[in-house]
Amino acid sequence: MTTDAEPARSWDRDTLPEGEEKVVAVRQMFDAIAPRYDLVNRVMTFRLDTRWRKRAIRLLALAPGSTVIDLAAGTGDLCVDLRTAGHHPLAFDLSFGMLAADRSGSPRAQADILRLPLPDASVDGATCGFALRNLADLGAFFAELARVVRPGGRIALLDVGIPHNPVIRWGNNIYFGKVVPKIGALLSDGAAYRYLPKSVSYLPPREEMVAMLRTAGFRDAEHHQLSGGLTQLMVGTRD
Repeated sequence: MTTDAEPARSWDRDTLPEGEEKVVAVRQMFDAIAPRYDLVNRVMTFRLDTRWRKRAIRLLALAPGSTVIDLAAGTGDLCVDLRTAGHHPLAFDLSFGMLAADRSGSPRAQADILRLPLPDASVDGATCGFALRNLADLGAFFAELARVVRPGGRIALLDVGIPHNPVIRWGNNIYFGKVVPKIGALLSDGAAYRYLPKSVSYLPPREEMVAMLRTAGFRDAEHHQLSGGLTQLMVGTRD
């Protein structure tokens, strides 16, 4: 439900956008929330997001000095942590607003991460933080990762999860579905943070995503639950 002061948007409705409409909606939504994106993340995750990113980089397990692309890089949180770990991050994002708010100082470019402006086997690794559900074609993204990451290179992909434990899942459903949209409306853009809980439905089951990664060329891909399943992390090595 929207008010006269808050016009309806394609990401703020019962039916979630698909295909090209989804691409446009995601870009516009992240342009809108970029100025206060970091603040809302810290508040709604109680700063657990910083722990999740550090875990992803540890499990990325690349040697210092590696060139790592951060996809859907947002304001550069993962790029900051990658540089701290001794890597050379390159940021790509569909949203110009997010790139403009980048605070990492890393080289960055606006791009559709399903069609990266990079040669084959040109990077040592790739990260992606909380964006898998926003992609129009997850299979195409995994194939693109396999194209640009060199053999022996590594990937680490974070996104929201669905906890296995029914009690944790019940509490998370209440918090994610009721509280987070209120935090978002108070601090940023209400429509965007109503979309956030609904967008989890875009994600296939974890077994299916791992199978997709293995088919794409990451045969040792594995899945990790973080913080009781509030967040999921998938890692793998390019064949």
